[in-house]
Amino acid sequence: MTSSQSSISINAIKNLGFESLNPMQMEMLKVSRKAKQIQLFSPTGSGKTVAFLLPVLEKKSGHNEGVKALIVVPSRELALQIEQVFKSMGSGLKVSTCYGGHKIKTELNNLLEAPTLLIGTPGRIYYHLEKGNINPASIELLILDEYDKSFEFGFEREISAILNFIQDPDQLILTSATRSASLPDFFKIKNPVVLDYSDDTKPAGLEIKMIRADEKDKLSLLFKLLTGIQDGLTLVFCNHREAVERISALLYENGITHDTYHGGHEQAKRERALIKFRNGSNPILVTTDLASRGLDIEGVKNIIHYQLSNSETVFIHRNGRTARMENEGTVWILLSSEEKIPDYVPGYGVETVLPRIEDLPRIPYFSTLYFGAGKKDKISKGDIVGLLIQKGGLLKEEIGMINVLDFESFVAVPASKINKLASILEKEKIKNKKVKIEISN
Repeated sequence: MTSSQSSISINAIKNLGFESLNPMQMEMLKVSRKAKQIQLFSPTGSGKTVAFLLPVLEKKSGHNEGVKALIVVPSRELALQIEQVFKSMGSGLKVSTCYGGHKIKTELNNLLEAPTLLIGTPGRIYYHLEKGNINPASIELLILDEYDKSFEFGFEREISAILNFIQDPDQLILTSATRSASLPDFFKIKNPVVLDYSDDTKPAGLEIKMIRADEKDKLSLLFKLLTGIQDGLTLVFCNHREAVERISALLYENGITHDTYHGGHEQAKRERALIKFRNGSNPILVTTDLASRGLDIEGVKNIIHYQLSNSETVFIHRNGRTARMENEGTVWILLSSEEKIPDYVPGYGVETVLPRIEDLPRIPYFSTLYFGAGKKDKISKGDIVGLLIQKGGLLKEEIGMINVLDFESFVAVPASKINKLASILEKEKIKNKKVKIEISN
């Protein structure tokens, strides 16, 4: 490793706020300097994203034409998440994303001056390769993150086509949260270096509890539980979209602030749901297993299995949303009076009683303000902060998480002040441009 490469990695780690790399990240960085093919198995929340991004920085620090590193991911949300982590590393290297639902014209403009790193979903990456918008010959590093999840989502044909375009990259890295079955033949993997940090044991900071309802219907039990847990963010897992919507209707009836997240929603709605969950505006998210993998959300304190999965692997993935990076979290398993406990559950938790019931969950401190402009309009977080302070009268410490997307932005502000803010800022401009500002729906 050259001194310049070393300084790049050290600065990236510092920019991320890390004191040092964990053992998995250190081994990945070491192995990536020599190995041509790598398989990394490490649970979500272990720092896997940083582990495979550091090789991108070290190997792609020079100025070259064309996309040099390509990361293929199963979902739009994961693509955007990795992009944010890469930007936080502060390398100054250009990064772009492409995915279904994103404007093709925007992506074409981004590819005119090719980014060093491109992150995208299988279908959209295949589209750009087929149309000649990406030169496969320039790609030196190919990373397939959560590749088994891409197969689960039905992207096997697209993955095969991508590998046919990029037949022999200088380096291929495959990552997954769990060790999966054998790879399809089209991967052409030969003696890869395998880093297996997958571990099915319960994290030290994770507590698992089971609660049994007095009756068959668990909805009333869920409601009582949600009024008793008031700490941090809560994910409620169901097996089907219909159950998500049924539960959501009950929560709305009872005035519990929440949102829903499943594959039946348009991507824009899913994205807003995650933004408002992350920033605390909607601290309860009712979801299918779409949220069980690949999403990095800080502050999740409670996982509720409203419906238990049929698979221990999925059960573990759901639980992996909390008690991450040595933090603490609680998993709640809800059972009806006649429901049998799956074979994989014994040993994970014991039956307990409901926590003390409050009147209703607290009204969230934050609510979300929407701005109809984003980074393609040259809007930055600093512009939004300046407007909120100078025109909106907020203190800097009152401003919560800010998300600046391509053509829109979202900022968490005190819920008690959001109506007044929306009224004050309705006719204000940012960078001399009239921007739609309203309470996010």
